[in-house]
Amino acid sequence: MSDFFSPAALESISEHLLPGLWTLLVALSVSIAIVPVALWLSRRFGVLAQPGGRHAHANPTPLLGGLAMWAGFAAGTLLFAHLNLETVGVLVVSGLAMALLVIDDKRGMRPLVKLGVQVGLALLAVVGFGIEIKFFSLPGGHIVQLGLLVSPVSVFWLVGMQNTVNFLDGADGLAAGVVAIVALVLMLAAGQLGQLEVVQLSGALAGCCAGFLLFNFPPARIFMGDSGAHFLGIALGMISIVGIAKVAVAFALAAPALALALPIADTGWAILRRGRQGRSVAAPDTLHIHHRLQSFGLDARQTCFVFYAASALLGGLGLTLFGHGRILAVVLIAAAILTSTVVADLLQHGRWRVPAPWLRRLLGEPASR
Repeated sequence: MSDFFSPAALESISEHLLPGLWTLLVALSVSIAIVPVALWLSRRFGVLAQPGGRHAHANPTPLLGGLAMWAGFAAGTLLFAHLNLETVGVLVVSGLAMALLVIDDKRGMRPLVKLGVQVGLALLAVVGFGIEIKFFSLPGGHIVQLGLLVSPVSVFWLVGMQNTVNFLDGADGLAAGVVAIVALVLMLAAGQLGQLEVVQLSGALAGCCAGFLLFNFPPARIFMGDSGAHFLGIALGMISIVGIAKVAVAFALAAPALALALPIADTGWAILRRGRQGRSVAAPDTLHIHHRLQSFGLDARQTCFVFYAASALLGGLGLTLFGHGRILAVVLIAAAILTSTVVADLLQHGRWRVPAPWLRRLLGEPASR
């Protein structure tokens, strides 16, 4: 671990990661400053999440957190990042995602209309701004060119990222915290490759999430809404594509994909589950992993810690592909601390609930207990 703090290591951090720190701090500060504005606008125009149904909160809660996050992200990017077609594309498309999905937060969109918006945003990024996955890199320096599959694969990735974050946004503080961790993973990976643009964009994304999280961590005073979830999803998807567009790296998407492995798996299972039940893929339910954790006895804060630990651990594994092996030890310690915090909190407050019926059957206990 001493090598991690050696003069050479510190010089490398200063050269490759410090630019991302400035965008992070600006995005953090602006997001914090804009949240009160978003709170007022939400109440003024009635963009509120009403209690009942899948919502556990007791009072109407403002839904325009995505506005504060995008404002912070845009401020950090415009002030410090080098503006080119791709950077402008990330700003414009993510801003449109935030603005258009406010309609869904206010009035609700039909599933097919919402899917059309997602695909339209992805196509704008791919066709309009050239943010596309052109190849896959394999071990041994082999590169697989996608050819005619460039656009379909790129659109699939961007639409998938939007839905992954949207499905993840089911508990206070969950989506913002996980995306902040994934953005930091991207920043570290890009820093190792000397990708200044991606370092700055990732720093801004992590900063806006952290600023919003101060108001969204349980108990939340404001939600990000679908507008915020789609902003984070497509921004994360575009930044990860920009990160692999210029450098052929084996399994270049592994770091962000691994960090999001739990939400991605949950999204895939939700699609299969609803398809088997003959329901719309967009139909909401309470069977996501975070819902199951809460039914098992964890509260919203503890559920966040479990997801944070999993994202950090898996992201740390992904970073080993970029030469950040020492970071994995730090991540393991942090994950252990988060896990022990959850367990200690549960034991201290006696919050273990009766297991769900499926778990009782697995344990061989009577279902009527």
